[in-house]
Amino acid sequence: MHDPMQETLWVLGRFLLGGLFVVAGIRHFFIFGAVQRAIAARGVPFARLVLVAGTAFELLAGTLVVVGVAVGYAALGLALFTIAASLMLLNFWGMEDSARESALNAWQSNLAIVGGLLVAGAHSL
Repeated sequence: MHDPMQETLWVLGRFLLGGLFVVAGIRHFFIFGAVQRAIAARGVPFARLVLVAGTAFELLAGTLVVVGVAVGYAALGLALFTIAASLMLLNFWGMEDSARESALNAWQSNLAIVGGLLVAGAHSL
């Protein structure tokens, strides 16, 4: 990529996309108990371990995307992570009314994020 505008957009896009996961990981430290309970309530075994591992992965992979190191692998890992987290926590198919609507909206947002991660991954591999 030699065009300055393309390079600027690539860096800004990486910052926003990877930064989303870094901020989410940091936020988990402040609401750890609530997130752990939400994960456990969905029937995920070893909720604390899952949360710690997921948070560590979010922080590491998000940081790699932001700084531009191993972006392809980090982005693809985050895409898989986002799909797995959505399946575990946003089961809109088992919800009703406003809870279903909220979960469905979150699914749609997550699919758009996965799309951006796949673009970043394709661009970087």
